[in-house]
Amino acid sequence: MVYAGTPAFAVPALQALIDGPFDVVAVYTQPDRPAGRGRKLRASPVKELALSHNLPVEQPTTLREDSAQQQLAAYAPDIMVVAAYGLILPQSVLDTPRHGCLNIHASLLPRWRGAAPIQRAIEAGDTETGVCLMEMAAGLDTGAVIACRRTAITDSDTAASVHDRLAVLGAELTVECLADWAAGALPSMPQSAQGVTYAEKITADEAWIDWQAGARDLARRVRAFNPWPVARCRMAGEPLRVWMASALPDDGQGAVPGTVVAVAPGGIDVQTGDGLLRLLEVQAPGRRAQPVDEFLRGHPITAGIEFE
Repeated sequence: MVYAGTPAFAVPALQALIDGPFDVVAVYTQPDRPAGRGRKLRASPVKELALSHNLPVEQPTTLREDSAQQQLAAYAPDIMVVAAYGLILPQSVLDTPRHGCLNIHASLLPRWRGAAPIQRAIEAGDTETGVCLMEMAAGLDTGAVIACRRTAITDSDTAASVHDRLAVLGAELTVECLADWAAGALPSMPQSAQGVTYAEKITADEAWIDWQAGARDLARRVRAFNPWPVARCRMAGEPLRVWMASALPDDGQGAVPGTVVAVAPGGIDVQTGDGLLRLLEVQAPGRRAQPVDEFLRGHPITAGIEFE
């Protein structure tokens, strides 16, 4: 098989395939990107794992060129497994593996097709999500589904915690199903036309907190945007990142949205358009993320202060 993936989400599945009874003949991943303060080129997590196992690594900038397609064909793959690769696979690539291409997708299809299924599920208030193994087709996450594995989304889950859980579930599901699917013993089911939703790509601008929104919505957005781009507001003109928060039903006695109504070691309660948002973990510029009790030792915040 050929494996295609780029970020950390794709690492557990590659490791499971390497450890299993499968012959991974090549790994495809996106080109090295500048990262860190020095903007030095950094290999993807998938590339690092592949190299540690002495696997051939291919990093084309596109799979639409003849040279890239010829290189893939030269590996003569029976199967191509794809997980968060980040490049579009044209039909000629989808047709190259003898048995086809399988995608590990981090949602319960057809809900949350697209780029940011984990974040959008949390933001929308979904109580469960999961991973699906999907036969890849030309449309955006429209292929027939082979199998799914579900997991609950709790009020303490962040995009990071759900991401890590789904990455492991996806790896387990792939190893369980791959051989049977290739042998034709595992049927696929076309996706329903009902309940289709699209998970638009997350942008940094979405991270700014709108205090006119309700506390429940804001708490979900804080969790959805952890670890990126991290929800934020302004305190005395300086950005303040909010890593964790919870919603309270209190109305704050009619305070203006964005006003701090109570301060305690357990949290900073801020009025919203509906209820209070209790800030639990925050980060000032140039500092690390801190629980509120630690943050308050160096930042004398009192009731009546307004966040922007």
